[in-house]
Amino acid sequence: MVSRHRRSVVSFAAAAAMLVLPAISARASSGPEISHFKLANGMEVVVIPDRRTPVVTHMVWYRVGAADEPPGKSGIAHFLEHLMFKGTEKNPAGRFSKVLATIGGQENAFTSSDYTGYFQRVTRDRLRMLMEFEADRMTGLKLTDEAVLPERNVVLEEQNSRVANSPSAKLGEEVQAALFLNHPYGRPVIGWRHEIEKLDRKDALDFYNRFYTPNNAILVVAGDVAADEVKALAEETYGKVAPRAEIGPRKRPQEPEQRSVRTVTFADPRVTLPSLQRSYLVPSAATAKTGESEALEVLSQILGSGTNSRLYAKLVIEKPMATSIGAWYQSSALDQTRFGVYGTPRTGITLKDLEDGIDSVIAEIAEKGVTNDELERAKIKLVADVVYAQDSQATMARWYGGALTTGLTVEHLKTWPDRVQKVTSDQVRDAAKTWLDKRRSVTGYLVKEHAKPQERRS
Repeated sequence: MVSRHRRSVVSFAAAAAMLVLPAISARASSGPEISHFKLANGMEVVVIPDRRTPVVTHMVWYRVGAADEPPGKSGIAHFLEHLMFKGTEKNPAGRFSKVLATIGGQENAFTSSDYTGYFQRVTRDRLRMLMEFEADRMTGLKLTDEAVLPERNVVLEEQNSRVANSPSAKLGEEVQAALFLNHPYGRPVIGWRHEIEKLDRKDALDFYNRFYTPNNAILVVAGDVAADEVKALAEETYGKVAPRAEIGPRKRPQEPEQRSVRTVTFADPRVTLPSLQRSYLVPSAATAKTGESEALEVLSQILGSGTNSRLYAKLVIEKPMATSIGAWYQSSALDQTRFGVYGTPRTGITLKDLEDGIDSVIAEIAEKGVTNDELERAKIKLVADVVYAQDSQATMARWYGGALTTGLTVEHLKTWPDRVQKVTSDQVRDAAKTWLDKRRSVTGYLVKEHAKPQERRS
């Protein structure tokens, strides 16, 4: 029970929050003046000015990821990401990275289910150089078996370290595979090991020639630049790359109606603490109806983000059942996506006990909704995150690149804070009731596998 004094303090905080939120949102809405245009060859360009330091973040995004791979070739999108550093005729392997290191630049790359990206960070006077290098390897990649096969071993070792040697990651793979009954989101981004082992030079070049073309790419430049400056440089570099493939709509198999509660148990002798992972199939920002995705964002914040969340308050403090607990929502996806909850039980508490506790917290929100205090606190946190992100060129560039490669628009991102502010407690309750239905979920249990007793010898 909450005391009268405690209630008055919470209400005061909520009142203060309502005064602060419009100010935060106003700053978020009046962020950098984003420019968005397209080159004659079909390549999109986004420019995010940030004049505070003479530095630029340069990213090239391709609208292709693990969910676009041919059947039996899982991991090829990520494998090709590695191979993109193997050089071209104009710039042999290692030259791009060596030049960047010499001038103090940074570089990296990443692959997801929906996109693949390459980025660098340098002083603004080196922007043209970056564009020339990236434009060259967009269609000029040269691969030999001597380069491809050792890199495949690198990827296999990465799969070893990130997945095979991590019981939690292995359970995560199993949960995701069980959740998506028909959609290719069920396959891991890094690929299934038995298929990675068979990937070769031809697979890489076929994938490269099909998807790496300017009309399937987005350039995002954030930093000390102006839109007209970036446009001129992009036209002089990327604009000279001719499209080499027709890119049609990204049509993937979609999920049937899910009607059954599913569980997965993964036992491993290396497990020191049991834990629980659950994923629900829910709409993404790209597939949701008006207000649905924003309501799920607010719900995940209230349910399981930090020490003020419902799950933490109920199952760590009030009724100590968990040592850690939380929730998340992966809004960025071209198709349906995941809403997750997770937890680690205290000693003496079973995974079933913890699961029942989580279910009761979710059921309470689905039945009774959330308080105004929780709602306003969640909105402030979400919108504040947008404001603080404007201090990071890389984060801003990632947001816009990720949005455009998953079916969203620049305008969608710019207006997101205003839409979050409009979320009501009824929408949050309805989101819990509609989407956090266990029949739409897979629950994974991570447990310790005990060695079998050896047979006694006579």
